[in-house]
Amino acid sequence: MSYSATVRGERYSFADLRILLAKANDEKSGDQLAEIAAANQRERVAAKMALADVPLGEIVDRPVIDPDRDDVSRAILDHHDAAGFASIQSMTVGEFREFLLLDETNDTVLKGLHRAITPELAAAVAKLMSNKDLIVAASKIRNVTRCRNTMGLPGTLGIRVQPNHPSDSLDGILLSTLDGLLFGCGDAVIGVNPATESVNSVGAILRVLQQLVQALQIPTQTCVLSHVTTQLAAMERGAPVDLLFQSIAGTQQANESFGTGLAQLDEGRQRVLDHHRTRDVAWVGSQVMYFETGQGSSLSAEAHHGVDQLTLEARAYGVARLFDPFLVNSVIGFIGPEYLYDERQIQRAGLEDHFMGKLLGLPMGCDVCYTNHVDADQNTTDGLLVMLTAAGCNFYMGVPCADDVMLNFQTTSYHDAVSLRKLFHLRPAPEFAQWLESKGISWNGDPARNAGRREELFRTMSGLLEAAR
Repeated sequence: MSYSATVRGERYSFADLRILLAKANDEKSGDQLAEIAAANQRERVAAKMALADVPLGEIVDRPVIDPDRDDVSRAILDHHDAAGFASIQSMTVGEFREFLLLDETNDTVLKGLHRAITPELAAAVAKLMSNKDLIVAASKIRNVTRCRNTMGLPGTLGIRVQPNHPSDSLDGILLSTLDGLLFGCGDAVIGVNPATESVNSVGAILRVLQQLVQALQIPTQTCVLSHVTTQLAAMERGAPVDLLFQSIAGTQQANESFGTGLAQLDEGRQRVLDHHRTRDVAWVGSQVMYFETGQGSSLSAEAHHGVDQLTLEARAYGVARLFDPFLVNSVIGFIGPEYLYDERQIQRAGLEDHFMGKLLGLPMGCDVCYTNHVDADQNTTDGLLVMLTAAGCNFYMGVPCADDVMLNFQTTSYHDAVSLRKLFHLRPAPEFAQWLESKGISWNGDPARNAGRREELFRTMSGLLEAAR
């Protein structure tokens, strides 16, 4: 089925829904690289006008990738809430945008529609929204999750302590973790990207982080962000796994390029749930998965099937919600200028990703970052952090001085967490906030309070390192 619209007397036609969605996307260097982007602003406006008139039911009936050759498409359709969809099925995409922005369309209403909204619907409506629209609509939605603590409650902002080290030094990892804890960070997770994809190295990091959590009785989760099979192998050798991590994408072929798939993720989740039942730990909830995504991942894997990177990112969220995750975050700007060229594209992508994930029912956080060869700087992340916090983002990354010395890119710092919590009057997760208070640590960054805690925590950390050696 073809689509068309007229702009200033010139008629534009789009052969199918996949092409229409690509042409209606805001400018992205990744779509240009894939040669599917609008040729100019007039064609982009025409595509948006045509897309606004497409009924939602038509988008559900016409998957952008054939379900017979893509398990992501098949899973999206298999898990679609058709009964819930009936209430919005006759709306056009433009009418759906207006519905989402109504004051009456609140968190309760949107929670009832999470499973009725497919990723392609979320992507389509995002293409018609301004940055302000994306903030307003996302700010209504609170998707709360529970593992060792509770994330996503109103009035809270979580931070992942990301104590990466270029040689996986346990000393360096624990020292960075201590630094983050003293800034009131770490309620989302203490999560390390390992420099070495080794079962022994991953197991050692998992053990020492768990020893720290137990010694200080910290109500948080730990995770080592290696491949899912490496984490499970470490778990089989006795390492404690709180959250099982995996990077995911929006097509079967892209996930296969990551060395994973839906069946493997389901098996891994079940194994970690079984593992939790054997541990002497007080779990608040049973959500055990942590996923990372990012616009451009399917294109970089040559697995995009001619679909634009925004729609594919929404489909990655369709994968994530199959497994009831505790945390999901888009890594904004990490792949490079080939996919998001500059500050404007990075900020737009961050707002799109957060909105789509929230609309689909996910506990969305964001890694607001950029590589050193992209046309952006720290003001880019500052601006996007403020906008995403206004939109109700669940969590960000906390890295010493915002400079990840292992992954070699610029992101957000412990200091940023303090500033945002002050600016928006937010607290950490309730269980974590209570722990901070019991230790005399301020999440508002009060150096007078925190200085007295530094020596105590450092002695505990030193003891753990000695035991690890």
